[in-house]
Amino acid sequence: MNKKPIKGTDLQSSILCLGGSGLGSTLTMDQSFYLMDAYADRGGNLIDTAQVYANWLPVEASISEKTIGSWMKARKNRHAMIVTTKGGHPLLESMDTPRLSPADIALDIEGSLRHLQVDTIDMYILHRDDASQPAGAIMEALHEQRQAGNIRYFGCSNWTARRMEEAQRYADERGIQGFTSNQVMWSLAEADSSKFADPTMVAMNEAMKQYHLKTSMCAMPYSAQAQGLFTKWDTGAYGADDERISPTYRSAANWERYERAKKLASELSCSVTQVALRYLIDQPFTTLPIVGCRTPEQLQESLSAEDIRLTPEQLAYLDGSA
Repeated sequence: MNKKPIKGTDLQSSILCLGGSGLGSTLTMDQSFYLMDAYADRGGNLIDTAQVYANWLPVEASISEKTIGSWMKARKNRHAMIVTTKGGHPLLESMDTPRLSPADIALDIEGSLRHLQVDTIDMYILHRDDASQPAGAIMEALHEQRQAGNIRYFGCSNWTARRMEEAQRYADERGIQGFTSNQVMWSLAEADSSKFADPTMVAMNEAMKQYHLKTSMCAMPYSAQAQGLFTKWDTGAYGADDERISPTYRSAANWERYERAKKLASELSCSVTQVALRYLIDQPFTTLPIVGCRTPEQLQESLSAEDIRLTPEQLAYLDGSA
């Protein structure tokens, strides 16, 4: 798999990241190891996880991190991986209470280091924001963890463009490291943020795109395949306005995007999944889409997006901006 540099770091990431929310929970340990082996065998080197994955299930706490840590130890491949995780997520029983104090960040990092069985985390990502705090206070807490050697680089997830700008201004003024990546909900299927069940989540919008274009900050799209929406439409599993589709994605505009993706897939002799992922990969700034695969077959189809290329005109055609 091809690699892309992450600006502001010495990291080179595979162009697709493996989603790890189901590792050790909805996937057994054997299934998880098999999937990670298949990903690594194709040159993949970044597995997305978080301290909170999958604490909403009746399983061992932080089982995703622990599964990845056990796999790296068994395979002796920590040196080949970009070790990343997310922390600072509110407790699931009190989602309206932020957890981004210096003590919260330190506690989560300490736990993640232990779960992942590593001495340092290459890319640490804040899972949520706390808009009641100045962004500078949060940056200072991360800077302290970096100076301690617990993390090397850091990023954010579910922050608005305005808050990212505030954080970067503070870092620039103090001469300290700023965010080097942004995990954001983003796919070819446009997300309607007014219908989010979790209002702390943030989707890609025009202001954020402009921020990435201006700064060349790496974007890591999550929900990159919109819960498999286009695949379900393409196989006939869902109808155009099926009630099983999340309200976040159920719209006539997304059906029209699917129809354009289907037409382009036919012209390129590839799958709709490949087109949808390539739409993200071929943006004019660095993107590292996260693919949530449950089987080796799904993984191989996703990774095959490497085999095609989309022109700027085709990108504009897909999202209707042409």
